[in-house]
Amino acid sequence: MKKLIAQREIDVNEEGYLLDFNQWDKEIGKSLADENSISLTDRHWEVIDFLHEKYRKEEPLSIRGIKKSGVIDIKEFYSLFPGGPLKVSTLIAGIPKPKSCI
Repeated sequence: MKKLIAQREIDVNEEGYLLDFNQWDKEIGKSLADENSISLTDRHWEVIDFLHEKYRKEEPLSIRGIKKSGVIDIKEFYSLFPGGPLKVSTLIAGIPKPKSCI
C-alpha cells in the first residue's frame, strides 16, 4: 500500500514499514520519527547509520546484538526510541521489522 511520507508516495506494509529501502532518505526518516513523536538528534542518526550498516550486510538485528555492538547501551537505546526501540528505530531507518520483534 502507499503512504504519503515527506510529501511523497512511499510503499509500506500494513505496519508502516517501507517495502523498498531505496525509497528511504533522511527526510523520510525525519517524517517517520515525527509520527512517532521523536525529535532526531545526532545520536539518533548514529544509531540509524549503524542499523543501515547491519541491514546492508544482511546481519540480523536484535536487542542482544545492539547491546553487544558497543554503539549504544540498552538504557540509552530505550530512551532514544521509546515504545519498543528496535521496532521504532528500524521503522524510522526504513528497514524491515526484525524477525526478533513481535
